[in-house]
Amino acid sequence: MSDDTPDSLIPYDDIVQEALRAVVGRVLGEIVDGGGELPGNHHFYITFKTGAPGVSIPKVLRERFPDEMTIVLQNKFWDLAVDDIGFTVGLSFNAVPSKLDIPFAAITAFVDPAVDFGLQFQATVADMAPEPHEEAENDGSEEADHPAVIDSEDGSNVVTVDFGRKN
Repeated sequence: MSDDTPDSLIPYDDIVQEALRAVVGRVLGEIVDGGGELPGNHHFYITFKTGAPGVSIPKVLRERFPDEMTIVLQNKFWDLAVDDIGFTVGLSFNAVPSKLDIPFAAITAFVDPAVDFGLQFQATVADMAPEPHEEAENDGSEEADHPAVIDSEDGSNVVTVDFGRKN
C-alpha cells in the first residue's frame, strides 16, 4: 500500500472489531453452555469502558473507575449470561455481591493468561481511548497481584487490530 491509498468506503475496521468481540461472546457462551465452570486453568481478564452505553455497574465501582476497569473471571463468579449484545455476571467486590452488565462494544481487552491469549480492541465510542487505571481486584482472583500484561512482542497470542484512518 502507498500513501496514496484512498479511504475505504467499506468500514473494514468496524467489521473486524465486531468479529473479534464476537470471539469473546463465543468463549463466554461456551462457559455458560458448559455449566458455568471454567475448564482447567483458564481464567479471563476483561477490561471495559465503564461509561460506555449499556454498561451497568454499581455506583461505587463507576465512581472508583470512571473511565475503565478490569474484572477477573476465575473462581468466584455467578449467574454468567451471554446474549448477542453482551454479558451479565455476578462478582464480589470487598465482599459485596454485584451484578455487572457489559456490552461487547464496551470491551477494550480480553486476556486468558492460562494460555497466553489476548485480544485488544479500539474503543467504539468516540473519545473513549483507554486511560491508565488500577485493577478492580474483585474477590476471588488468585492472581490479583500479577495482573495480565498484554504484550505482543513476547510471542504470545495477542491480536491487536488498529486501522488508521486518513483525515
